[in-house]
Amino acid sequence: MDWKKDFIWGTATSSYQIEGAAYEDGKGLSVWDVFTKESGRIYEDHTGEVACDHYHRMKEDVALLAELGVGAYRFSVSWPRVMPHGTGEVNEKGLQFYSDLVDELLRHHITPYVTLFHWDFPNELEMQGGWLNPSSPEWFASYTEIVANAFGDRVKYYITFNEPQIFTWLGYDTCTHAPGIKYPAGRILAMCRNIALAHGMSVMKLRELVPDCRVGYAPTCGNAYWPVEETKILAAKAKELQNSFGSDDWIRSSAFWNELFLKGRFHEKCRDLFGTDLPELTDKERLLIGQPLDFCGMNIYQGTSVSFSDTGELVIGKLPVGHGKTGIGWPITPKAMYWAVKNFYDTYHLPLYITENGMSALDVISLDGQVYDPCRIDYLARHLSELKRAVSDGAEVEGYFIWSFLDNFEWDKGYDDRFGIVYVDYETQRRIPKDSFYWYQNVIKSE
Repeated sequence: MDWKKDFIWGTATSSYQIEGAAYEDGKGLSVWDVFTKESGRIYEDHTGEVACDHYHRMKEDVALLAELGVGAYRFSVSWPRVMPHGTGEVNEKGLQFYSDLVDELLRHHITPYVTLFHWDFPNELEMQGGWLNPSSPEWFASYTEIVANAFGDRVKYYITFNEPQIFTWLGYDTCTHAPGIKYPAGRILAMCRNIALAHGMSVMKLRELVPDCRVGYAPTCGNAYWPVEETKILAAKAKELQNSFGSDDWIRSSAFWNELFLKGRFHEKCRDLFGTDLPELTDKERLLIGQPLDFCGMNIYQGTSVSFSDTGELVIGKLPVGHGKTGIGWPITPKAMYWAVKNFYDTYHLPLYITENGMSALDVISLDGQVYDPCRIDYLARHLSELKRAVSDGAEVEGYFIWSFLDNFEWDKGYDDRFGIVYVDYETQRRIPKDSFYWYQNVIKSE
């Protein structure tokens, strides 16, 4: 089966990772602006103060997107850039930057997909308790209203939250991401409730102000389980594992968040795991959180293998010695793409976008001035092949976004890892399309 005729080919970025201009034109501080100033938090104490300088090079970057030939570009809006204090005052210069970006994309016939929250939370609101504050859902709804009123005449695709698993787990449990505050499970659960309410309020606000919009959210699928041998028994075990979790991995589980965002309820396992720490949801809140979405995103980079031992015991996560890894050290497991998509669609019957897929590689500028990345091309080709297999088996997939368009600030890894299909020389800000850029260009043309 071929891709459907209106299949969307795109690429993606996020605001803090590429924009720079951290203190310019009235932008407020984000938790990442503060976190990166704490020595030892980030690889070699890197920050996103300049990043890819996209704020000043936006038109150059959109011209590259047009050369690439994508039909869509997923980017995020920086909440503190448009609302410096998180609430109240609106920064018109910040709004104008995104308005100009939208116009430039549309001028090149590229459809904008806007992510409202990709982790750069306003620092002033974090000082008021952040997502633990009972007012945080209203804060996010007000921010959504500003964005919808500013761009709703031109932007019709919205993602409320990117990877709530990651910014809660790494930000408030392991503390490797901003703001780096350690909370016990009860507080994180209270935070999850407020984030879910914020999502619901945001969806309602978008539907009110942009009635012809399409709305979803984008969880990560790091716990995508795939059967090493594709037998019915192992396939069933993989699906069961993907839709469940334990006391040690609940916060980073897509099953936890999908039940919350898509069904408006805490997963059935939560009561046994957390007891009185689990927040209550009223019937009204469940309806607010779980109102129908138009699609779900899926950010997928790797998965976890499921197999049987010689004695018939279930073995999870065991790969052959020397199994391939990406530059960041993640295992290369393309079959996870097929099984994550298939199991999600069979469970929720909701259209999907692959909102992120890509790999970090050890890219360098060669003596001839080019950047050759055959491993990335191989990785992407294998994952697209598995995605097409899932589509052939009935999954409704509407589009695919490579992560990432540009090399960028990779959170606690700083600039040590390169995910882009465009190389960024951070000393000069020169952009060099990699071989994978031209490979993807040909994929788009041929498909």
